[in-house]
Amino acid sequence: VETLDTLRHAGLAYAGAGLDADEAAAPAVIELTGGGRVLVFGFALETSGVEASWAAGTYKPGVNLLASARSIAQIARSVEAMKQPGDLAVASTHWGGNWGYEVPTEERALAHALIDVAGFDVVHGHSSHHPKPIEIHDGRLILYGCGDFLTDYEGITGYKIFRGGLALMYLPRLAMPEGRLLSLELVPFELRKFRLNRASPQDVAWLAAVLERESSPFGTHVALDNRLTVLW
Repeated sequence: VETLDTLRHAGLAYAGAGLDADEAAAPAVIELTGGGRVLVFGFALETSGVEASWAAGTYKPGVNLLASARSIAQIARSVEAMKQPGDLAVASTHWGGNWGYEVPTEERALAHALIDVAGFDVVHGHSSHHPKPIEIHDGRLILYGCGDFLTDYEGITGYKIFRGGLALMYLPRLAMPEGRLLSLELVPFELRKFRLNRASPQDVAWLAAVLERESSPFGTHVALDNRLTVLW
């Protein structure tokens, strides 16, 4: 509740949590210059460690917990009710573990259903403390795990192999109004002393190799230049 109050007083839109279930399920609405809106719906899955008791209720604050794949039909109705011509819908989904590159079959099926059934244009996945594979499904962007950007996890031990101190800024360009992905550039940073710094050429090359290795089974590839460009 304190976090929601802080965001509200700062004038920042939020999604995925609320003072009751209706507020938690409502999207953040961002008006676009020139018309149209971005609708960001927030969800959490228990696979990320979110407990069922954290779910918002009729008179209970909490998160918008996606209980099962059967919830997709209800989500589709919510998106249809809110989405107007020229709008883009983003599913911001907290799922999966904190470490590791594997994308479970169920998670991939859910991502596809969010696009095919619920009508989302982008699936923005998070929970992992490092970037995970990228997929383009029916022209729509799926980020299975964006990794951290600015966090207080610097110095955590036991997971050096994942290089959690390397962060990415994701810059997608979408065709309006249909939401099809036109291009995606990734800008690498290094988090050091709680500040973002441009990543070294060696770190950029490491990120490119990892993303190429993990994303290629999904039909997605990464080209290394001054930035990382995603190809499909």
